[in-house]
Amino acid sequence: MLKRTGNIFLLIAILSVTGGHWAVLQTVAWTTMLAGHMGTDSLATAFHDTFDGKHPCCLCKQIASGRKSEKKAEFTSQFKVPEFLPTTSRFVFAAPTFCWPVRPAAEMPKSISRTPPAPPPRSFA
Repeated sequence: MLKRTGNIFLLIAILSVTGGHWAVLQTVAWTTMLAGHMGTDSLATAFHDTFDGKHPCCLCKQIASGRKSEKKAEFTSQFKVPEFLPTTSRFVFAAPTFCWPVRPAAEMPKSISRTPPAPPPRSFA
């Protein structure tokens, strides 16, 4: 019981931090609008009037004004661009002083290729 309650509070916290509460409220508003329109109009007309954006209900208007009035948290970065000290030396590529010897292809071992036995071996069970 305690774990379930903690999960519910965690879900509510995540929704409120990410702005999901506006999505939940908008879903409630659209569902209410769709149910209201379906009582008087056909299904196609009800969907069109609900989701076209030209016929907002009072809850949709309040949600839109709430989203606008909610100030976004402005995050200012505390990090500075790394500054490198000027150097007078130049980078020069140098050839390595040691390398591994490579064997010629004639000395390379041949790969073993065998054909599979025909017929295939039977498994002993």
